Amino acid sequence: MSLLDALDARLASTPPDHTPTRGDFGPTGMEGLAPAAVLIPIIARADPTILFTRRSEGLPRHPGQVSFPGGRAHASDASLVMTALREMEEEVGIGPDFVRVAGFLDVYETGTGYAILPVVGIVREGFALTACADEVAEIFEVPLAFLLDPANRKLETGIWRGRERSYYAFRFETHYIWGATASMLVDLADRLHDAPR
Repeated sequence: MSLLDALDARLASTPPDHTPTRGDFGPTGMEGLAPAAVLIPIIARADPTILFTRRSEGLPRHPGQVSFPGGRAHASDASLVMTALREMEEEVGIGPDFVRVAGFLDVYETGTGYAILPVVGIVREGFALTACADEVAEIFEVPLAFLLDPANRKLETGIWRGRERSYYAFRFETHYIWGATASMLVDLADRLHDAPR
C-alpha cells in the first residue's frame, strides 16, 4: 500500500465536530469562533509533495507567512469542504476537478478567532497555477517525505500578544513554515507515522 493510499485509512472520513481540539494556545473553548477551512494539497507526483502559498505582504492578517490555500466560510458555501475547494481555486487556480478529498484532520483554533477545518486533498497532475495577485506572493512545493520526518520539525517558543506560545516550525530551503500550518502538518505526520514511505 502506498503512502497516498494509506491516507484514506488514517484520516477522518467525515468532517469532525467543529469544536477545536488543537490551537495556538491549545483549545480554549472560546465561543463565537468563525468557521474556516484550508485545503492541504498533496500533489500526486512520483514523489508526492505538498503545495503551499506565501501570503502577500499587503494582507492585513498574517502577511508574508506560509499557509495552505484557505479562508473564512462564505454564506454561499454549501460546506466547509466547498470553502476549502473554492479558496484553492481562487488563490492558486486549481479547480475542484483536480482534487480528491481524502479526509480531515483535527479542527484548529487560532488566536485570531477562527476554527479551521483542515481538508486533505489529493491533487492529480496536469493543473496550471494562477496565483491571486492580491493574496499570494509565491506558490511552492515541499516533498511530503521531508514534512513527515520528525527530524525536520522543531518546537520553538516565542511571545505573541503578551503570552508565551510554543509552536512547531519547519525550515525548507528559504521557506519558514510555522504556527497553525506547521501544527496541521504534525497532525498529518502523526497519523501517517508507520505508513509505508
